[in-house]
Amino acid sequence: MSEREDFVRRFGGIFEHSPWVAERAFDHAASSGLTAGNVHSALCNAFRAASPAERLAVLRAHPDLAGKLAIAGKLTADSTSEQASAGLDRLSPEEHARFTELNAAYARKFGFPFIIAVKGLTKAEILAAFEQRIDNSAEEEFETACAQVERIARLRLSSMLPGDDNA
Repeated sequence: MSEREDFVRRFGGIFEHSPWVAERAFDHAASSGLTAGNVHSALCNAFRAASPAERLAVLRAHPDLAGKLAIAGKLTADSTSEQASAGLDRLSPEEHARFTELNAAYARKFGFPFIIAVKGLTKAEILAAFEQRIDNSAEEEFETACAQVERIARLRLSSMLPGDDNA
């Protein structure tokens, strides 16, 4: 296996179901050293250099929070762990109904699922962010969602690689 193939195998899932980000980031990351900060920088640069349609595809690859895939046990291991850390796997029927309602309204308005780095957040904090962000403009929310994808990537990398700063 080549270094490039190994890099993509290791980091291709950092941006949800989007190994092309790692493929495009390889040259910069390989020359910078494999720390969480360096790999994150390379991945984010590749993501930001992508077309709006490619970035939108990354957003659309993310699952709904506490949605059908979570209930069916079909999330990636990272997404399962992240959602569980915020208690999204233990919602009351009322909380689940609210997440379902917000997921549907958000997807109708923006064309992609609500994305937030849930690590360290409570269910109440996530719901508050959901309710606030649903009023954003399409452009503002696209940028906010992209920034959250990058934050999720940083948190995932921090658990895999030595860091050179705090997440």
